[in-house]
Amino acid sequence: MYIKKNGKDIIDALKDNSVEVFIDEQASNDYPDLEIANDEHYFTEFLDLKIAIKIVEDENDAIKHINKFSSGHTEGILTESEKIADKFSSSIDSSVIFINASTRFTDGEMFGFGAEIGISTQKLHVRGPMGLEALTTERYVINGKGTVRG
Repeated sequence: MYIKKNGKDIIDALKDNSVEVFIDEQASNDYPDLEIANDEHYFTEFLDLKIAIKIVEDENDAIKHINKFSSGHTEGILTESEKIADKFSSSIDSSVIFINASTRFTDGEMFGFGAEIGISTQKLHVRGPMGLEALTTERYVINGKGTVRG
């Protein structure tokens, strides 16, 4: 297997911009100078100019890889196929799915929640970008006199 030209253009641009690139084994023939990515790389949210790249055969392999390694927060796909976009969005269990758009839009303010003050990858109580309302809890005080529910 080899990396298609567009893939090489992307990797070369990343390297040219001082991004540390980790590549899978099948791409190592094209980039013998890069470190081979392992599961730890794919599980890591680097928060730095680093990226781990996995070459996949098709959208099914991509979905399988993402569902194994994703934090469940944000995923994105670039595709010209509406069918693949629909399959991707219905097969990935993340709080935000982007189709042909930058994942950098995942932000509480961008979603109209006000200043983002946290994120959550949990499914309950809140998931995804969070504004102040998501961090508030309710408290109820009920006074009765032996009142029952019928």
